[in-house]
Amino acid sequence: MPRARGGNKRTESRKKIMARAKGFKGKRGTSHRIAKQAVMKALRNSYIDRRRRKRDFRRLWITRISAAAKLNGVSYSTLIGGLRRRGIQLNRKMLADIAVRDTKVFATLAELSKQEASEN
Repeated sequence: MPRARGGNKRTESRKKIMARAKGFKGKRGTSHRIAKQAVMKALRNSYIDRRRRKRDFRRLWITRISAAAKLNGVSYSTLIGGLRRRGIQLNRKMLADIAVRDTKVFATLAELSKQEASEN
């Protein structure tokens, strides 16, 4: 009969679960059965939240752009539509960054989109 190698897989599996549950409160961090459930739920939530983070940031950028656009006398939709018709390809992340860091440049962008809206 061949020699068994590699150690006890059950122990390795439990160690992996308990390592991931390190820092959890109460039995969630000490009891294997409960820690396994907690780790599964934590992994599921982290997967979901990686996608949710993208949504949250897009909402934040749109809010910032909208607020800056209103300060320059333009609505958000007019600003975005005007920039698109002008062929200015800036994504919402960059527009929000410009709105926060460089208000003069954003004001010129708002003015360009305002002119485009009045022409059409």
